[in-house]
Amino acid sequence: MPGFDEILGQEPIKAYMKNALLRRQVSHAYIISGEKGMGKRMLANALAMALLCDEGSGEACGMCHSCLQFVTGNHPDITWVTHEKASIGVDEIRDQLVDPMLIKPYHSRYKIYIVDEAELLTVQAQNALLKTIEEPPEYGVVMLLTTNPEAFLQTIRSRCTMLKMMPLDGELIRTILTEKGIDAEQAKRCAAFSRGNLGKAIELAGSEAFREMYDLLVGMLSKIDKAELSEMMDFIKKLKENELDNASTLDFIELWYRDVLFYKATGADDRLVFCGERDVIRNISGKLEYRQGEKILEAIGQARTRLAANVNFETTMELVLLTMKGEKSL
Repeated sequence: MPGFDEILGQEPIKAYMKNALLRRQVSHAYIISGEKGMGKRMLANALAMALLCDEGSGEACGMCHSCLQFVTGNHPDITWVTHEKASIGVDEIRDQLVDPMLIKPYHSRYKIYIVDEAELLTVQAQNALLKTIEEPPEYGVVMLLTTNPEAFLQTIRSRCTMLKMMPLDGELIRTILTEKGIDAEQAKRCAAFSRGNLGKAIELAGSEAFREMYDLLVGMLSKIDKAELSEMMDFIKKLKENELDNASTLDFIELWYRDVLFYKATGADDRLVFCGERDVIRNISGKLEYRQGEKILEAIGQARTRLAANVNFETTMELVLLTMKGEKSL
């Protein structure tokens, strides 16, 4: 059952929503933001089910007629706006949200409309939605789920209650993964790479592309000081062919050098992300100066900026690798 208690973390949001439900001070429009995999749909479902529940107690009872309709996907007063194109156009918003909202609820106190991937709303669609948000019927609730709240017009943002999904604790994610049968070392790596995103951690744990990238990157990072230019170019080509996004590659390299610097500073290997590569990490940490490691991390940060500006991936990665190779200890 999609209740608030099923959502891991997000305690401030859950407390806020339960209080709003109990006081019947629910907003007519919400923007729920967060990375893909952080539970936006789960939160929207929990809020919708609680709003539609016949008990009206701040949490869905799971037993009333409304809750049973919701669980089976047959509740007439909730609509997930759908789209088939690369954007959500004005026709979809008018046909699935603006016009139907004028009809009163069939069963419950509220009629709820949820727009997933709402950052895809065109300007025209947002303008069509604006009047509904400005002058909603007392029973209307709109939820916009998005990875990028800045994609909305300021007039939309100013009229919505903003709810931002926060990253989960890494230890919690690692525990969840191990309970799912994931090897402890793999769980630790996936938790670190996910940066608090449970959905991403679960996806990585089952990803063949991630395992391939791991072997490829560890192989190159272990011998970067001795690698020939031709080897590096072949390595970059293989990275580009991998299914994972470019940001994951940079995350990987950054975590690797953070491990190196952490071991250099503490001599402890029990908290390394790459705990299976302890001997390699020890060897590199003995050769790398702190300032050299900092320059490599700076180069990774610059690479993120370049890729965000659509600079060529191969050129960007070549600069990173040359920095890594040139910054070895003499």
